Amino acid sequence: MLIHIEVACALPDQQCVKALDVEAGCTAQQAVTLSGMAEMFSELALAECKLGIFSKLIENPESYVLAEGDRVEIYRPLLLDPKEARRQRAKKVRK
Repeated sequence: MLIHIEVACALPDQQCVKALDVEAGCTAQQAVTLSGMAEMFSELALAECKLGIFSKLIENPESYVLAEGDRVEIYRPLLLDPKEARRQRAKKVRK
C-alpha cells in the first residue's frame, strides 16, 4: 500500500518540497533518500542534518515510520548559535 508524503528542504536562496508516494512502513530517513534532495542540495551533508515532521524534531529518523500526509523537513545546521547572534546584534546597536 502506498502513502502520500512530502519532503522539504530549504536554503536561504533555494527551497524545494517534493511530493512522494512511498510504501507504508517507510521511515523518515528512507524518504529523504528517495526524494533525491542529496543531489539538489549537494552543499548540505544530509546524513548529518536533523529531520522533523511538521516542525517537530524526530529523535531517531532511521526508525520513525511515516504516516499518510506527513511532511519530512530537513533542518540544516545553524551557522551561529541564536543566543550569540542576539548578543552580536545588541553589541552593534550599543555602538
